[in-house]
Amino acid sequence: MSGGVAKTRLTEERKAWRKDKPFGFHARPEQAADGGVNLMVWKCHIPGRPGSDWEGGFFPMTMHFSEDYPSKPPKCKFPAAFFHPNIYPSGTVCLSILNEEEGWRPSITVKQIMLGIQELLGDPNPSSPAQSDAFLLFTQNRTEYSRRVRAQALIYPPPS
Repeated sequence: MSGGVAKTRLTEERKAWRKDKPFGFHARPEQAADGGVNLMVWKCHIPGRPGSDWEGGFFPMTMHFSEDYPSKPPKCKFPAAFFHPNIYPSGTVCLSILNEEEGWRPSITVKQIMLGIQELLGDPNPSSPAQSDAFLLFTQNRTEYSRRVRAQALIYPPPS
């Protein structure tokens, strides 16, 4: 039964996203093997915020929803080795609103998650490090940190 709740909620999320998505963002359920839609896995892209070192990047992320959604948050993952203090080497995002023990609430929407992750990209949380290299550069050598972020943004250009 909970899977039905998850799919119903995700169907509504998809409708809401199509009507009111933030400029430059992309999110859609992946195509299932049978050609249908797999509502439980969404392929997303988050644009780097203008005026930040992330500007110009269009960062791929996958949202994995469980049958317990919205009681439990989705797992959000960038490509492995994505450079950011709050993203694990596996690519998993470390953010309080994605942690059911911290800030997750079932009322949080896909749009809010994506905007929160965009904000996290440009404003890392040094009190919750997830990868040492990015954390050390962010806290000890901001110039080199910014250089690495700008270089990463070039790896993920927006589609032409």
